Amino acid sequence: MPIRLLALLLLTLLTGCGSTSVADDPNPDALPETLRVGLIPNIAPDKQRATYAPFGEELSRRLGVEVELFVAPSYAGVVTALAAGQLDIAYLGGLTYAQAEKQVELTPLVTEVDRDTGTSRYLSAIVVPAGSAAQTPEDVVAAGGSVAFGDPSSTSGSLYPRLMIEAAGARCSATSLESCPPLSSVSFTGGHDATALAVAGGRADAGGLELRVLKRIESQNVVPPGALRVVQTREVMGYPWVGRTALGAEPLDQVRQAFLGLTDPGLLDLLRAKSYVAVTPGDYDEVRREAARLGLLR
Repeated sequence: MPIRLLALLLLTLLTGCGSTSVADDPNPDALPETLRVGLIPNIAPDKQRATYAPFGEELSRRLGVEVELFVAPSYAGVVTALAAGQLDIAYLGGLTYAQAEKQVELTPLVTEVDRDTGTSRYLSAIVVPAGSAAQTPEDVVAAGGSVAFGDPSSTSGSLYPRLMIEAAGARCSATSLESCPPLSSVSFTGGHDATALAVAGGRADAGGLELRVLKRIESQNVVPPGALRVVQTREVMGYPWVGRTALGAEPLDQVRQAFLGLTDPGLLDLLRAKSYVAVTPGDYDEVRREAARLGLLR
């Protein structure tokens, strides 16, 4: 099956681009002829599309339907598209999933088994420049430093780094994302790679990001290996692949089984996965609880 790679423009989506909605499908127990797949831009959108192109082709082959991949310009863009019925399944962070289910009924399907931890959890990290005097997040907070996070809706690039900074003594506001005294400033770069560059370039004293993204961009020399130093990590429940519940239980299970059947080492490497495992809504209770406490589930 052919695969079309399209950059997701919200205005276009919301004014009628895309195929017939799931609700209009004459056979509710069948997959749509074109499965619309959304991806959060946890790295630069053009790189995200290139990374997931082989996955889209394999998913199309396994399911016997055409697959369209959409990469939104922001995490919120995927949520908006799901709520508007313009996507069928999506790859979300845990926080994005918790935010999206406030707007549309979703069924979590699978998450990846992380290569580093060997579990369905991966690592969020606080990093500092290699030459920084800071050895812990407490040092960053005590010095009133500046901290860069990724997208405000990123689980490992924003939510969990905020939790680590809070535990180190910062008082992060539930009404203003930029307020975490005694930090001198809080900024949002939009992505893990941008956060790494901001810290390495001296534009922030510390940053929160996904550790495996840091390893990848170091291997690509986007950030020179050794330019950043990890001062703390925390485990995060894996990124869920979710489907709109309106798609139907049987079609969603077909998608789930397609993921569980992925064994090609090259493809799994592209997807940063050792394998895939099924997930349930309850697996993301911690994310919901902490996000609600920080005012991120409005």
